Amino acid sequence: MKGSTRERIPTTVRAIHCTVTFAGPVTPLATLAPLRRGCGDPCFQVGADGAIWRTSLLPSGPVTARIVRSSPDTVDCEAWGDGAHAFAATLPNLLGAYDDPAAFVPEEPTIAAAQRCSPHLRIGRTDRVLEALIPAVLEQRVAGADSFRSWRLLVTKFGAPAPGPAPSRMRVPPSAEVWQTIPSWEFHRANVDPGRARTIVGCAHRATSLERLGARPAQQAFGALTSLPGVGVWTAAETAQRAFGDADALSVGDYHLSKVVGWSLLGHPIDDARMVELLEPMRPHRYRAVRLLEVAGLARNPRFGPRQPIRNLSAM
Repeated sequence: MKGSTRERIPTTVRAIHCTVTFAGPVTPLATLAPLRRGCGDPCFQVGADGAIWRTSLLPSGPVTARIVRSSPDTVDCEAWGDGAHAFAATLPNLLGAYDDPAAFVPEEPTIAAAQRCSPHLRIGRTDRVLEALIPAVLEQRVAGADSFRSWRLLVTKFGAPAPGPAPSRMRVPPSAEVWQTIPSWEFHRANVDPGRARTIVGCAHRATSLERLGARPAQQAFGALTSLPGVGVWTAAETAQRAFGDADALSVGDYHLSKVVGWSLLGHPIDDARMVELLEPMRPHRYRAVRLLEVAGLARNPRFGPRQPIRNLSAM
């Protein structure tokens, strides 16, 4: 049964076992990849055996999960920690079991080719707003490698140990209360400027109301996110993609995305306005279209110069 969860009686109190079976083939790594903030992410690792390890902080407590595809249409999971039962219950959502990729029938040739390459790509949802929002804030106006380093440093220092047999250096994301009390100099040491630090702390103060946004219609939730000081349309879109599984949340304002879409579909770079116009016929699947390009390996963005060095705020 599509999206069904079968929880097995654990042989030990330390682990919860569950299985999600899909109506067709499933690619869990492609679905979950947007949750990974760099190869050193303390909350997301991929083992040598291909197993996906993820940590999260749920209302019932922390969890470490090991997720593996056991057959073309089946995903198995083991979870440890006080949040394990809740994690198992929401695993179908995380894996996109209720997302329907067949609902998208693109006419644009490159997007259609990408869909043929990755017909089973699903958009999952974590339902953990703060865990999606804070990394997005860290990524504002800086290169990905810079923000990944900031996330790694802050979570490693202020997050909690991952429960269960997690790989070394994995941590559970800090709670909203912890984010609120991180001193300004610790943000500075992690190369986070005062503006982004204030936004993070402000979002953490509103965590309780933020976590309720998943129950709202997409446009209302998006509007609530952009009403937060320091959270613009790009940050809200990046959050909605992950927390709500919003297949239409296009990251307008991204430094690279419009160029990638332009090069991939037209053979030359374009700006945000042209990108929005070009992808308009693909509503409500504009984010899905972008993900298909990425997963299928058809996203293009030629580089014409060296990468800018990381600006080290802690040395200033």
